[in-house]
Amino acid sequence: MLVYFVTDEPTKLPAVRAMFEPQHAVVPWLLGGDGTRIRSHGVLMVDVDLRQMPRVDQLRFILRDLAGISEKLFVVHNLSRSMVAQAYALGATAVVSRAKEAIAKVAQIEATEAAAGDKAAISGSEMDEGVAAFASMFSNVRLGKPVKVADAKRATSKIINRVGQDGLSAWLDEVRRYHEGTFQHCLLVTGVAVGFALDIGFSGADVSRLGLAATLHDIGKARIPLSILDKPGRLDPDEEEIIKRHPVIGYDLLKGVTGISQEILDGVRHHHEYLDGSGYPDGLKASQISDLVRLLTISDIFAALIESRTYRPPMPRPAAYQILCGMEGKLEGSLVRAFRSVALGS
Repeated sequence: MLVYFVTDEPTKLPAVRAMFEPQHAVVPWLLGGDGTRIRSHGVLMVDVDLRQMPRVDQLRFILRDLAGISEKLFVVHNLSRSMVAQAYALGATAVVSRAKEAIAKVAQIEATEAAAGDKAAISGSEMDEGVAAFASMFSNVRLGKPVKVADAKRATSKIINRVGQDGLSAWLDEVRRYHEGTFQHCLLVTGVAVGFALDIGFSGADVSRLGLAATLHDIGKARIPLSILDKPGRLDPDEEEIIKRHPVIGYDLLKGVTGISQEILDGVRHHHEYLDGSGYPDGLKASQISDLVRLLTISDIFAALIESRTYRPPMPRPAAYQILCGMEGKLEGSLVRAFRSVALGS
């Protein structure tokens, strides 16, 4: 397998060659220099300082020549959330914090392609487009720009297609393999919600509606300080209060945006509400909580339990489902029971 290595520092090349060769041939591409003949096979590895906008602009230009490569691996040192968002906006399919971590990623990609053939390349492309849409939305919010509904709908459509074609389990495995943090959570929640809607026989329009609500449900987190979002351990009480503001922030960001219905706004604002009134931000009870919100809340909790984090492995799906079953009085029992086959993959 070829590894196309794009960098702004030629001194990085010897170490990368030492890591990959002779098993994988490394084809260098120095930012600002001459390109090379590109084939459609291989992996793109990018190690460029994304804090420097002139370099980002150069990278964006040459990525057009590399569009035929479906797997794009970016090195983002220290995994700065804003730089991770920038990487995904540029088309990353995976992000690592050190160049050495790319060895395992490349081996993983090679094994996946060997097992699945051409299908893996197609799937990687669709995942790439979906993540780019999420990155665009979050970046716009951080920059004070309005959310583009077209980005949200595009991401949702990609996830509906993938879950409908390959099943929820394949989607969950792929997301946890290649993505992390807020993007991982949003991708998981949307996949779970779509899988739930498909499993209980929703119409196409209703699947799209629930999927779009899931895609946008945590958009308010784009305005939460990165020091809180990136904190690896438990939040203190003051930080908890700040993170609890994200549903209202998301609601305020989206209200008045053309193409966002009241149902979607309801899902964004109320996905942390419980039937017994113990949720937030409005302390809604029972009949005040819509069916869409009830479905979204179950999907959100389940996805949070099974996601992979730096400080803990993902919870097994049966164990996560048992936690949902134990939330009697907070979640609608009939929906939790209907969710069983989705949760367990049966």
